[in-house]
Amino acid sequence: MTGRQQKRVRGSGRVRSAVLWDALRTVLGRITPEAGPSDVVDVGGGTGGFAVPLAELGHRVTVVDANPDALAALERRAAESGVRVRAVQGDAVDLPDLLGPDAADLVLCHSVLEFVDEPGAAMAALTGVVRPGGSVSVLVAGQVAAALHRAVSGHFDDARRVLTDPSGRWGEGDRMPRRFTRETLSALVRGAGLRVAELHGVRIFADLVPSGLLDGDSDSADALIALEAVAAVHPVLRDLATQLHLVADKPAG
Repeated sequence: MTGRQQKRVRGSGRVRSAVLWDALRTVLGRITPEAGPSDVVDVGGGTGGFAVPLAELGHRVTVVDANPDALAALERRAAESGVRVRAVQGDAVDLPDLLGPDAADLVLCHSVLEFVDEPGAAMAALTGVVRPGGSVSVLVAGQVAAALHRAVSGHFDDARRVLTDPSGRWGEGDRMPRRFTRETLSALVRGAGLRVAELHGVRIFADLVPSGLLDGDSDSADALIALEAVAAVHPVLRDLATQLHLVADKPAG
C-alpha cells in the first residue's frame, strides 16, 4: 500500500486491510511484470474502496455493482481523487454480457459470493471476463472463524451450528447467508476452470484485538500487521481468519 493510501486507513482499519493490499500488489506485479497499467474489474465494488486506490496507481478500473446509489458515490469519490473509474450497473452473473469476454487482467470479487444465489454461476462469469494468464481475487467470510467468534462470546450452540451447517450459518438471526472454508472455496474456483495460486487468511488476530489498543498507536498497529502477514499463509492459522482470500489464475492457453 502506498503512503497516501495508508493515511486514509488508520489503526485497526489499516491492520484489517494490509494483508489484502499486499496480496493485490503482488498479483498485479506478477500479471503485469513491466509495472504498466492493468485492466481491473471490481465486482460488487460499491463506493470504490479498492477501485479508487487502484486507479490512483494508474490502472484502468471498472466497477460492476447492482446498487445505483453506490455507483453514484463511487463516481463522486473518483472525481474527488482526480481519477476516472468506469461504473457499470449489474450483477456478477451478468459480467460476460456487460463487459464481454477477456475484458480484464484482474477481477476482484470481494464479499460477494456469500450473497449471490448461485456461487458456481458467479464464478463461471468471473472466469469468462478474465483474460488467459490473468487472475481472480476472491474474498469471502470464513466459516471456522465464525464458530470461533461465537464460542468466544459464549454462544456455544451457535458455534456448533456454524460448523455443522452446510452454509456455515449459526441460525435464523445470522445475517450472513453463506460462509466458506478453504476446501469449499478452492473447490468452487477449480470448478470454474481456474487454478488456485495463493490462499491467505485475512484478519486472523485483528478482529480479536480491541480497536482501542491500535488507534493512535502506530507501533502496535505495525507489529500486528507484521504478525498478520506471517499468519496469513500459515497452514493452520489462515483457516481461522475472519475472511479467506484466494487468488486464482486462468490458464494462459
